[in-house]
Amino acid sequence: MSSKKSATAKKARAAKTAKPTPTTAPKAAGATQAKGTEGSKGAKAAPADEAPSGPRPTRITAAAMLAAAEAVVLVGLGVYVLVMGLTGDPDSPQQAEMLGVTVLALAALPLAAARGLWQRRRWSRGPAMITQLMALPVAWTLVQNGGGLIAVGVATAVAAFAVLALLINPTATEALGIGPRDA
Repeated sequence: MSSKKSATAKKARAAKTAKPTPTTAPKAAGATQAKGTEGSKGAKAAPADEAPSGPRPTRITAAAMLAAAEAVVLVGLGVYVLVMGLTGDPDSPQQAEMLGVTVLALAALPLAAARGLWQRRRWSRGPAMITQLMALPVAWTLVQNGGGLIAVGVATAVAAFAVLALLINPTATEALGIGPRDA
């Protein structure tokens, strides 16, 4: 029953956001029906395919830039580990190379999330939040190892908490087209 309510709510939201088209001349019944069918498909697809209109809120911009910065750091780390595995003298070159490739692959998630946030895509909030939640244990481990890694761990934790705070904000969810759940 909740899926029916959800589908009904989606149709209602699509009807609200659909722009009425002015009709200047009466049309044949077949043409009107075809246009109505096409319009309902377009109205359903609009929220998923198009970014919300209007200016991008500062919170979304900041979250996208922080997520992109995290992706750039991961790409840099992955390239460094990969190059050191190939040219350096690690204990196990295969493990170093595999770690570099893995870190590069993991960099794709915050990069995709940052791009989606920048374009205000609804789907991007989930990957961005998951990335930040995964960064918190990494930050804790870095802080626990001590030395120069404490600063890196603190910076990682601050960035993760900042992005989470920016994305949880109601302004950000509204800007991404995420509304309250149906009861």
